Amino acid sequence: MKELATIHDPVFVPRDDYSALDRFFLSMIRDERDLPFVYLSLKITLIMIPIGLALYFTSGWIFAALAVTYFVVNNFVFKGPFGLMLHCTSHRKWFKSNYESLNKYLPWVVGPFFGQSPETYYSHHIHMHHSENNLPDDLSSTMFYQRDNFREWFRYFWNFFWKAIIELIQYFISRDRRKLARKVAVGEYVFLGVVIALCVVNFWATFHVFILPFLLSRIVMMMGNWSQHSFVDPTDPGNPFYNSITCINHKYNHKCWNDGYHISHHQRPHMHWTEHPIYFRKTIDDYAKHQALIFDGLDFLGVFFHLMRGRYDVLADHLVNVDNMFESKEEAIAVMKRRTQRFADNWQPSEDMVMATA
Repeated sequence: MKELATIHDPVFVPRDDYSALDRFFLSMIRDERDLPFVYLSLKITLIMIPIGLALYFTSGWIFAALAVTYFVVNNFVFKGPFGLMLHCTSHRKWFKSNYESLNKYLPWVVGPFFGQSPETYYSHHIHMHHSENNLPDDLSSTMFYQRDNFREWFRYFWNFFWKAIIELIQYFISRDRRKLARKVAVGEYVFLGVVIALCVVNFWATFHVFILPFLLSRIVMMMGNWSQHSFVDPTDPGNPFYNSITCINHKYNHKCWNDGYHISHHQRPHMHWTEHPIYFRKTIDDYAKHQALIFDGLDFLGVFFHLMRGRYDVLADHLVNVDNMFESKEEAIAVMKRRTQRFADNWQPSEDMVMATA
């Protein structure tokens, strides 16, 4: 296990050397700290999307070369940063009200190239997942799965892949949120309709540009959500300290906008991504009090792969032992194993839990 070290994850550093182009974009966005999103979006628009569209007009070895290039650029250069940029801009509107239509650019124009059907991520994540907080009514809850078992994860993914959209629409209808239900239905089925039409035009181009990213994005999202909520304490599963984890000091946080700070994200969903390392330091005593799981030098996919292999010893080596909240490595492993146990299908919150959330 590790001692709490210096945090190397990114924070906002005020600037006074903005270029004319910077100032132009700053006049349009709500928060200067989101200026990197503008340049990331431009790179995707000017580099990746043209490569994808070119696949519809090429063949032979040129098509093959472009397909490989598109796959690499999509998945290994832009997918993570884009996905978490979409996450950040879902929680906090990106453009000012005068440019409201530009807030649709990521989900409706760029998102489909990464397999993100319009409106579905926003609706699922903001209005369902955060509302339900991984508890039983959360359609992506991990509670009822054995969370260190690959077969259980695959069952989790399989259920999500085939049922998520229908269940999400039903969820919003049951809560009389029909506008969100319509948004989900329109976004998902317009996307699928366009993809089917493009398959008629050029199946293999459509496969590489839209279908494969769609499959991979849903796999990666479910690996991420599983890792973020693999360790759920049965004594208080609605408490972010007990149902989420935090990953610090990893290049993932530099590339993906401090997404590793999942505990504080569930505590304060609208906190700006640059504020998490500072807030983490301010609230560190609460992490110790709850034996919250903090992994130093691991990202969520690293946690996932070690968990699927049952390598609790490796996970324990990366745990930050704040104020000696774990007396030994063995105790830390025991806590992690207890928090990955499947909840009974008939689980109900205790009276104390209900009173605590009332």
